[in-house]
Amino acid sequence: MLNDSILTLTTFVPAAGAVVVALLPRRGSIIQWFALGVALITFGLTLHLPFHYLYGHPGFQFEVDLPWIANPAIRYHLGVDGISLWLVVLTGFLAPLGVLASWKTVQHRTKEYYFFFLIQQTAMIGVFVALDMFLYYAFWELTLVPMAILISMYGRDRGTEAAIKFFLYTFLPSALLLVGIVWLYTRTGTFDFVRLQAILAQDPSSFPPRALFLVSLAFLVAFAVKVPVFPLHGWLGDVFSEAPTAMAMVVAGKLGLYSILRYNLGLFPAQARQVAPVMVALAVIGILYGALVALVQKDMKRLVAFSTVSSLSFCILGIFCFAVSGLDGAVYQILNEGITVGALLILLGFMYERYGTYEIATYGGLAKRMPSLATLFVITSLALIGLPLLNGFVGEFLILSGSFPGHVAWVSAAALGVILSAAYMLWLIQRVFYGTQSGMVTDLNVADMNARENIAVWPMVVLMLVMGVASPLWIRAIDGAVVKLASPAPVTGMAVNQ
Repeated sequence: MLNDSILTLTTFVPAAGAVVVALLPRRGSIIQWFALGVALITFGLTLHLPFHYLYGHPGFQFEVDLPWIANPAIRYHLGVDGISLWLVVLTGFLAPLGVLASWKTVQHRTKEYYFFFLIQQTAMIGVFVALDMFLYYAFWELTLVPMAILISMYGRDRGTEAAIKFFLYTFLPSALLLVGIVWLYTRTGTFDFVRLQAILAQDPSSFPPRALFLVSLAFLVAFAVKVPVFPLHGWLGDVFSEAPTAMAMVVAGKLGLYSILRYNLGLFPAQARQVAPVMVALAVIGILYGALVALVQKDMKRLVAFSTVSSLSFCILGIFCFAVSGLDGAVYQILNEGITVGALLILLGFMYERYGTYEIATYGGLAKRMPSLATLFVITSLALIGLPLLNGFVGEFLILSGSFPGHVAWVSAAALGVILSAAYMLWLIQRVFYGTQSGMVTDLNVADMNARENIAVWPMVVLMLVMGVASPLWIRAIDGAVVKLASPAPVTGMAVNQ
């Protein structure tokens, strides 16, 4: 049955495609077309998951659990639940759009670009589906390498500096993560997440409390840097500025937030509750800090970077409130961030292709020259700031309503972030698209969006509306997975064999 192999195919089809890309000749657009085909096939495979998922069933589905290495005991164990299900689909969905967004901007060393692009897809999907901690760590580390190489190769001005900063920020805390994983293995004899969850839940007293807390902290720091959580965001502004659009779309949020949900809340529920007050405070500070810094940015890409810090901090608030609605909202907001910020970055990339700058002051009156792009930019911005009927509203409402009963003062302050997000996005729209046309916009006679560019953005804009009015289609799977994370007592892992 396809159910037995779907996760293996979804994970490794991009890697197989990368091998073929390395063998293709550098002639015409053959590499771009092939990469697009691989990305579309991968996305098609991911769609098998929601259509065959047993909604309302606890535990992991589409499991593959085979012995790999006898000593140490490493298994090839894959599976998805309601948390990882939609993140796999999101990764598959963004891949072909990333290829379309890169079609014109990446004209040199295309073979290297699409090779690493496809390897990155395998690494990200692997993080979401791996249920063996050693296998997970291998995929986690693999996500760092293609990203750093592509930032260095295609950075605008300081690509190498941004790549080194990204690698050091994310690699060094990953060493702590590895130490924590090895410590758990020496105490339990297994890397398997489901078994570890059961062991830690059934007999937590057999582990030294201080050591267990330090291990949970090592996990949390490694994941918090990748989100990034304030004040560990120092790499994000430069990386957003220098990374190719397709890489900037996936560099922040998803992997770190998923890992906090899966491992910190899944393996260390008591320790996660111990640090919850600090994480809630950092989340609210991050919401306000990111919004305020975005408000004074002169570069559009850096503005989006700091707005992302603010948006992702809402997810941290939802996670560490431990309410079902807050956790639902956090997972939903991860999906929202991937779609809305991805669309913004693609649109900014199209503007850069035409005008060669992200400086806000050089634009003005662009809506007269590019009405289609302006329309899509406004819709995407409204989704980002949480306009009702669009996807951002659902995530923010669930997070704030779920967090409010236990953290009235903090959530009241966080609500100010919603107002600030409207301020910086609407001010950006006013300065760039309306008012008097700037000299640059007047002098350069550029065309509006073409068919390829419309195809790259419209699917995301449609999803913003559909996710705003039909959120139960996504929440029904998410809710079943987060209920056990919100439970006051640890719940042992279960598996569903299909």
